[in-house]
Amino acid sequence: MIDKKNTLILFVILFFATLSLIVAFIVEYGLGHEPCKLCIYQRYPYLVSIVLLLSILIFKKNIKIYLILLSIVSLIGGTIAFYHLGIEQGFFNESVVCETQNINGNLSKEDILKQLKKNTVSCKEVTFRVFGLSLASINAVFSFALSYIFIKMYKNYEINK
Repeated sequence: MIDKKNTLILFVILFFATLSLIVAFIVEYGLGHEPCKLCIYQRYPYLVSIVLLLSILIFKKNIKIYLILLSIVSLIGGTIAFYHLGIEQGFFNESVVCETQNINGNLSKEDILKQLKKNTVSCKEVTFRVFGLSLASINAVFSFALSYIFIKMYKNYEINK
């Protein structure tokens, strides 16, 4: 069983994880800022986290396993966001992940023109900022903080039991 304090913390994290996804969709569909591939990939850890958090809060079983999984998922999300931030800042080169499709010799001129007209977004481009920070930078800090919180909750689980 999980105590009331930790239950409240998990509800707050669930709220912010859900809010993060909602904001990402508002920025994309409401404000018209098209995300790059890494922006999309950064959403998946939030989806997994929401499912894991709901599992803890609803079933109240295997909490330690879920907490370590949440920590790992948040660490993965933070790593993706940090990598994206590094590309934005020029520390890393854009990789194959950021390319939309290979333009090779097998394509016709029309196919190449269609791909160029798709207006694909580079992972280097920051199309939306909050207080001067890219969403990747905010996500990196938030995800690493979540990973730390979940590790602390995991370590303190037996003490609070």
